[in-house]
Amino acid sequence: MAFLASAWPHPTLDGARPVVIAHRGLPGHLPEHTLEGYRLAIELGADYIEPDLVFTADGHLIARHDHFLSTTTDVADHPEFADRKREIDGHSDWWSEDFTLAEIRTLRARQAFPDRSHEFDDRFAIPTFDEVLELVESESRRRGRRIGVYPETKHPGYFAGRGFDFVPPLLASLARHGFRGRDDPVFIQSFEAPILRRLRSETDIRLVFLIEPKTDASGVPVDYDPPLPFAELAGFTDAIGPSKALLLRPDGTDSGFVARAHAAGLMVHIWTLRDDRTPAGFPSPEAEYRRFLALGIDGFFTDFAASGVLYRELEALSGKARDDARPR
Repeated sequence: MAFLASAWPHPTLDGARPVVIAHRGLPGHLPEHTLEGYRLAIELGADYIEPDLVFTADGHLIARHDHFLSTTTDVADHPEFADRKREIDGHSDWWSEDFTLAEIRTLRARQAFPDRSHEFDDRFAIPTFDEVLELVESESRRRGRRIGVYPETKHPGYFAGRGFDFVPPLLASLARHGFRGRDDPVFIQSFEAPILRRLRSETDIRLVFLIEPKTDASGVPVDYDPPLPFAELAGFTDAIGPSKALLLRPDGTDSGFVARAHAAGLMVHIWTLRDDRTPAGFPSPEAEYRRFLALGIDGFFTDFAASGVLYRELEALSGKARDDARPR
């Protein structure tokens, strides 16, 4: 994809444009984690697609945000699976680890958000990680640009307790499709530090520690630092994936999170920008995207890939216009 301007006007870690990460594919318009959603996000210009990964009973990695299946599939409409419903931590549902891949293939994906379009419910299959990587390979060849992949290991501690180890199948699948090291367009992300520490000893692929904010009763962050010191995180990760809430204080001022991360040599990829859920204080989705871009973030997850690409390029063009207007 050709860009409007060559320079990026804000202080990213390496001076490059922030990457647009297609969060769960294109869930603003299609059911999440489907090949169709990933493909359309790529068509719209996303730099990376994000498959969240969970296990099936027979050890396959499939793309689902949650290992419970009721909110994103039609599993409840399958009478043959009625007796699979069980409770985990007070949540009664159907769980990916109780289904073989063959059984998962009988399910169809649904839109997770009630207020988004359900036009495409029950049309698309649940893909395996290898199928997602095959799509990335084929689309990269077809488009003449290398598309990145950004897998997340979901609940690795939970799955380890049930005999499932993410690391071997994850790295093997990535290697089969040409994603082997830090020079390849791939990041592995997790909320759990132990798996990232282990991965650091087994691969050169770039790693991302995800951070959820500690908040008060009203949802305002009470601490604008990660749970581990930035310097410690830099010892086993390459980037931090914070909730966007950690970057701005309630009055809209910069919390300094990005600058502190950059000082430790860490990229910052924030989550999640959603056109239909613009927070109070922003007059439009564009205003939100561009406010965070101005902080110097290195990438962002979005449910609306086209908006992410558009607003990034508008911000680049705006910076070029400001630069051109300066007296020489």
